[in-house]
Amino acid sequence: MSLISEEDKKYIKDRFEKELEGSVRVIYFTQDFECQFCKETRQILEEIAELSDKIELEIHEFDKEKELASKYDVDKIPATLIFGEKEYGIRFFGIPSGYEFSTLIEDIIHASTGKTSLKEEIKEELKKIDKPLHIQVFVTPTCPYCPTMVHLAHQMAVENENIKADMVEAIEFPHLAQKYEVMGVPKTVINDKREIVGAVPEEVFLQEIKEAVK
Repeated sequence: MSLISEEDKKYIKDRFEKELEGSVRVIYFTQDFECQFCKETRQILEEIAELSDKIELEIHEFDKEKELASKYDVDKIPATLIFGEKEYGIRFFGIPSGYEFSTLIEDIIHASTGKTSLKEEIKEELKKIDKPLHIQVFVTPTCPYCPTMVHLAHQMAVENENIKADMVEAIEFPHLAQKYEVMGVPKTVINDKREIVGAVPEEVFLQEIKEAVK
């Protein structure tokens, strides 16, 4: 049974035909056991990959390909990485379903074009970041405000190769939600130093990033 409706598939296929430019690599880490939504996540990615010949899906076994997982800094599954011409730091930990499904589609398009919809002044400021920056955005599939923060974080990862931006599904990774005291979503953690609760404009997000890299 398909997880994406035929109507949605048609809409996405049309968008891909119009908006995809370069090829996109979707790298997915899974394993056969101890992963609540691995099977469903894989099916979503396979159905998306079928909608454009510019999308290449790679499936890897987390427990059997530890060197590769380590190379990409993947420490939990299901893990989905979106690469374009460069190895962008666009990462999903957990199933990209519900409201986050739209973020996945937008990320594929951004990775294909290498361009984002961030304001030009934000892009210029992001270029100045010359240290590793790790953004974690905690979400749940039913949170309507979460995609705003995930999408901003992932666009920032496209703009600067020093940035890794993770969507982390809080229900699937309760130990991380507990560690970072996630009481509500979206909650964004930057370099384990700065926190943003709720959805904020890109200017506020950028200011918190600046504080984190000081």
